[in-house]
Amino acid sequence: QVQLVESGGGLVQAGGSLRLSCVPSGTAGSINTMGWYRQGPGKQRELVATITAGGSINYAEPVKGRFTISKDNAKNTVYLQMNSLKPEDTAIYYCHANIRRYVDPKVDDYWGQGTQVTVST
Repeated sequence: QVQLVESGGGLVQAGGSLRLSCVPSGTAGSINTMGWYRQGPGKQRELVATITAGGSINYAEPVKGRFTISKDNAKNTVYLQMNSLKPEDTAIYYCHANIRRYVDPKVDDYWGQGTQVTVST
């Protein structure tokens, strides 16, 4: 059973920085894409950033120029560096992984438990 373990959330003042980490465990396949999504109070879950196995990156417009997604292949870890944080970045941040099974051609989506990021004014 695949689990995505997130860490790094917390409380920070506007203009500050945080770094989130996500490590998959129990994988039984190859990772196609990993990324971060967030869900703010009263809002739907939305894309923040994704990175493919080949290193292609996609950012949502509100975070471009402030957030950086990266991965450490040796540690199988994905990071989200968040700079110049704003109160509107307050949300639960979820790690996501799309994994292709070794034993058959199917792909599966997995989600972490979420980590709270709160940005105060």
